[in-house]
Amino acid sequence: MRQSLSTLLFRVIWIDYKMYYRLPTCGHTSSCVVALIRTGDWSRRSETLEMRWSFVAVIVLTVAAVICPKASSIGANWGTQASHPLPPDIVVRMLRENGIQKVKLFDAEYDTLRALGKSGIEVMVGIPNEMLASLASSLKAAEKWVAKNVSTHIKTDNVNIRYVAVGNEPFLSTYNGSYLTTTFPALRNIQIALIKAGLQNQVKVTCPLNADVYESSNTFPSGGDFRANIRDLMITIVKFLSDNGGPFTVNIYPFISLYNDANFPVDYAFFDGNSQPVSDGGTFYYNMFDANYDTLVHALEKNGFGNMPIIVGEIGWPTDGDKNANVEFARKFNQGFMAHISGGKGTPRRPGPIDAYLFSLIDEDAKSVQPGYFERHWGIFTFDGLPKYVLNLGTTNTGALIQAKGVRYLQKKWCVMKPNVRLDDPQVAPSVSYACSLGDCTSLGVGTSCGNLDGKDNISYAFNSYYQINDQLDTACKFPNISEVTKTDPSTGTCRFPIMIEPYYGGAVQGQVFFFPLLVAVAIAMLSIF
Repeated sequence: MRQSLSTLLFRVIWIDYKMYYRLPTCGHTSSCVVALIRTGDWSRRSETLEMRWSFVAVIVLTVAAVICPKASSIGANWGTQASHPLPPDIVVRMLRENGIQKVKLFDAEYDTLRALGKSGIEVMVGIPNEMLASLASSLKAAEKWVAKNVSTHIKTDNVNIRYVAVGNEPFLSTYNGSYLTTTFPALRNIQIALIKAGLQNQVKVTCPLNADVYESSNTFPSGGDFRANIRDLMITIVKFLSDNGGPFTVNIYPFISLYNDANFPVDYAFFDGNSQPVSDGGTFYYNMFDANYDTLVHALEKNGFGNMPIIVGEIGWPTDGDKNANVEFARKFNQGFMAHISGGKGTPRRPGPIDAYLFSLIDEDAKSVQPGYFERHWGIFTFDGLPKYVLNLGTTNTGALIQAKGVRYLQKKWCVMKPNVRLDDPQVAPSVSYACSLGDCTSLGVGTSCGNLDGKDNISYAFNSYYQINDQLDTACKFPNISEVTKTDPSTGTCRFPIMIEPYYGGAVQGQVFFFPLLVAVAIAMLSIF
């Protein structure tokens, strides 16, 4: 029996769209025109005038609510898996200047939270999966965590913490059930700790989940339900979140569907309406996001939680590391998403504002590349806070991203391959292998930003990556008789040979800062044996 085109299209849309991830999603507010009523000092006006203007205010605001629905809320994921993270105060200033009013963290770093103090930015702090077991087994451990990472920052630093994310995608199939027995107990203990701290009304618990926790029985959104092997656990968690006012947080990545399936319909990943729509009983879906989101909505409805709030914890598009990870596609996707959620239209099954966090704010060059080389390139800003492309978040006067200010760089010098060295020199291959293993060569390869480099430039890129990550130490450009330091920028075309920023010596990342330089001595020793 032949399947309809819509069935085939949706089958590739919801099956295996994302099979791993910590990843990692957007801090802008899609704005509409808002009528503001300036009341002034009514005590000096007559009662009649006050009543008239109050009546007018009610009418104006009512009309505004009708013709200008509440805009969807947008935030940004701020990850810090970087060899040289930007100082938190610089990042917070960048967030504020770009009008990003919500941020999602993957941990609770002290310096990061201190910098967010008095900024007014809403914060979702995170608990890594590795901590779930200890928090699940000990209420006292949960109370200590809340006291240190939530209560103190709220009361002492005036940090606007609104959520605690317990774990991150703990039920991924690639984890082989490692967190199945600890996630809910940890979630419960954190909630109890918040209640004991008197913060249960201000701070809500949630658990960011991958979109693979739900599936469809008929390949359409209407068949949505929780994954069979974790369905009972999911219902327990969802009920607990619902009882305590916590949202369902889900990470949705159309890029991953495209990355995993060469036959995935590319247009369906975007929001420009050029794709073949999928019809679900007369409801048409023109993009994967809506179809995926509504599959979750149906799953919640089917299990008695149709009104549960949903947060899109991560959504975005990488700019490098794969043929489909580029600036053009990233801008198209993120700008399309912004336009799609503006005005609070919502999805076919759930109209209304969509609460979402772009993934991500800044590139992270120390992330694992096991999922793919693109993993280090999700940022809308480069590692040093430069906008990668024009993106209108609807939050600034210019409609464009504003770069980080106050960033301090190392000297303008690069480590490159000596011009007289042959490509078949026996020292080249092991040196490049070593440089890439400790540096970042994810921009090299077919379809990447540096994919058009010749052999020598590829080698130079690898050497320079290692050199910059190790703070331009002289010993980091001592590949045996084949490298040298130059003050001539080797960047070409779309390929940028970066200069590293100065290391940040804050307490939260101090160990990271010193880690790479300490590897230099080992590197030289290893290279000497080749």
